[in-house]
Amino acid sequence: MKTKIEDKCNEIKTFLLEKNKAYGNSALDPINIFSKNTAVEQIAVRIDDKLNRLKKGSEFQGDDTVKDLAGYLILYLIALENNNL
Repeated sequence: MKTKIEDKCNEIKTFLLEKNKAYGNSALDPINIFSKNTAVEQIAVRIDDKLNRLKKGSEFQGDDTVKDLAGYLILYLIALENNNL
């Protein structure tokens, strides 16, 4: 079981780092042109969107909503930590 947990955590880490490379640090450092919400609030909205997709069973083709959700939860923890600095 330990190996499976490590493998899944590494998979999420790789996924999150690839998304960060593709999109930049937009989740933790939003440009706030239209929305003036904090990073914590914006990530919370994205988490709600992912949970809504899971609840409705309406995923976009090619997306992995559960993996996205895990990534956003990690980003949420980081954003909360950044707020407390």
